[in-house]
Amino acid sequence: MNNMVSGSIVTFNNISTIEKTLETIFTQTKDIDFKLYIVDNGSSDGTPEFVEKNYPQVSVIRNEKNVGFGAGHNIIINSVESSYHAIINPDIVLKENVIKKMVDYMEENQDIGLLSPRICFPDGRDQILGKRNPRLKYLVASRLRGDEPGKLLREYAMLDCDLSKPIQIENATGCFMLLRTEVLKNIGGFDDGYFMYFEDADLTRRVNEVSKCVYYPDATVNHVWGRESKRNLKLMCIHIDSMCRYFCKWKTI
Repeated sequence: MNNMVSGSIVTFNNISTIEKTLETIFTQTKDIDFKLYIVDNGSSDGTPEFVEKNYPQVSVIRNEKNVGFGAGHNIIINSVESSYHAIINPDIVLKENVIKKMVDYMEENQDIGLLSPRICFPDGRDQILGKRNPRLKYLVASRLRGDEPGKLLREYAMLDCDLSKPIQIENATGCFMLLRTEVLKNIGGFDDGYFMYFEDADLTRRVNEVSKCVYYPDATVNHVWGRESKRNLKLMCIHIDSMCRYFCKWKTI
């Protein structure tokens, strides 16, 4: 495979998870031409220092302040010249050569601009994540979820469809996604008007205007999903602000 793959991680005080993420990334990318970039948004816990000391193959860009998720990734997106680009959270664990699998599938399906893998908890359970465009009713159902997903959450996560095979989706989580770099650049990367939250839904929507976004269950990553905005008032306010921006931009609710 001659396709160069780049990847970016935006960090902010992620010293507790970044080592395992990087360890699995480099274990799982030995057979591909891969370059990783980390944009650190002003961490105070030693995250960038740890990466620079232990992973010299990673290019680390330090921001003096937290510019947000999308704006951080855009710093890299605007400069890379790869064939494919991976958006990776600092709490992701790669499984089974996932990036190579995804690149191979996209090579076979040139109409796909974004590929989203199966996302699981560390114990192997599937994470129930939105795959249809966000709507207020879905978001309320997600906030009020119980042990088992109700009708609206099942609809939002497309659990009413056959997810055992690839399927086109409206919404892909930003914790891990692989895109054609050309498509990503053509749509202008992330809308950095979102500080955090909903920038992935916005990006997916714009990719679907020029290409296809597809869920690919044959590739799997594990995600340590904290749902911090449910417990942190500041993050909850950011979540609400981003939600309002999304609904106003796309004139939908």
